Amino acid sequence: MTGVLAVAGGTASGKSTLAEALSLHHPETIALVHIDDFYVPAEDRLRGVWTVSANGYPVLDWNHPGSIDETAVSDAIDAARLRTGVRVVVVEGLFALTLRSVAARADWRVYVDTPDDVRLARKILRKIEVQRQDPRLSLMNYLSTGRQRHAEYVAPSRAAADIVVDGAAPETEMLAAVMPLIGPALAEPARSESPPLAASAV
Repeated sequence: MTGVLAVAGGTASGKSTLAEALSLHHPETIALVHIDDFYVPAEDRLRGVWTVSANGYPVLDWNHPGSIDETAVSDAIDAARLRTGVRVVVVEGLFALTLRSVAARADWRVYVDTPDDVRLARKILRKIEVQRQDPRLSLMNYLSTGRQRHAEYVAPSRAAADIVVDGAAPETEMLAAVMPLIGPALAEPARSESPPLAASAV
């Protein structure tokens, strides 16, 4: 039976790094579902939770679980579990242990815990390098909503985790912490596509 590993943690905690490392080590037997892929469309003003950015523009609140299309995430998990050869579906995202339908599907729960200052530094660097965003805007948004949303919706989910992983540790250490959870499932024999043929009668 295909199991589900939910990996939660704050922004830039290292949860995506962990999930992708697991997939790279077991590409045939692990499927990934990134919750970030399931935010409601930014042009759909009737769904999601909206806030005002530090520069005064209305924006989808990326730090609120209500901005995720939870049904779409659940459908993606269920579809991944049916893929041939998949033993474990790794679901990673801020709200992997917050969204009820996702947490209910999880056989194992991991929280990647990283100091707030490290997460913030990683996030700012990413915003500068990838999005070319003014770090001042990132910091203002963090102070106005990001910090509060983390405390309200993400940090409490740590209590639901089976294990807590140090997101500031090397990737190899994070992998070593998680493998005892999912290793037995990965080692299970492959599912048969068709029932074995009966031995011919003599």
